[in-house]
This record gives sequence, structure tokens and C-alpha cells, in this order.
Amino acid sequence: MPRVTAHRKAHFNAAHRLFNPEWDDAKNAKVFGKCSNPHFHGHNYDLTISVTGEIDPVTGFVMDLSILRELIKSEIEEAFDHKNLNIEVEEFKNLNPTVENIAVVIYNKLRAKIRTSLELGVTLYETPRNYVTYSGE
Repeated sequence: MPRVTAHRKAHFNAAHRLFNPEWDDAKNAKVFGKCSNPHFHGHNYDLTISVTGEIDPVTGFVMDLSILRELIKSEIEEAFDHKNLNIEVEEFKNLNPTVENIAVVIYNKLRAKIRTSLELGVTLYETPRNYVTYSGE
């Protein structure tokens, strides 16, 4: 069977602060700029989850996208949307919530729920011009 990549888009809004607690405010400001604001700042994140695999000869799906939609809702949107990532999301209590780290956390949360025969990819836009991709490598 052919291998196809299916994509599902999602969106969430979240606040965060980029900082290293071992540095003073001046060094954090120098490295992270406005993103180190002690009062936090927010983004409207756009997310695309991609699953690649063989088309199932019975269903015609790589993966039922309604299942992927529900996984994204329960594992990502409910956990991150309208949250302060530094304070309210356990994974970021000791991890700087950069767009890179957020993408890896999203990948790990979904990887645990999606069958291993499917390749998984995460594309996360922090702004329309700043985004990352991660596929477990």
C-alpha cells in the first residue's frame, strides 16, 4: 500500500516566560529579550500534527482523523489552551517553554497515544514567521 501523510491543524493560546532561573534578570533580558518579561507574555500558537503510514486497505485511512482530533483536544488543547505554561503545565515547571521545547512535549504526549507503526510529526507556529518542526529525532 502507498504511504501517505495526513495532517490535522489545531490552535491554542498560551502565556509563558523564557528565562533561566540561574541567571539574573539582566542576563535573561539579554538572551531572551522581551520574552523574559517577569509578567509573562502570550502567543496564538498554530499547530499541525502529521501522521505518516500505509493506507489501511479496509478503511482507506492512514489514521482516522476524528481520533487524532480528539487526541489533540484532550492531550494538547485542554492542557495548554489559555494557560500560563510556566505555572500551570507540569511539563514546564522545570523546562523553559521555548517553542522548541513545547513542540517536543507535544510530540511526546501524542507519541504515547498513537500507534508506533505511524510516523509522527509536529509543526508548531509561535508566530506566523517563527515555527519549528519535530519528528522525534
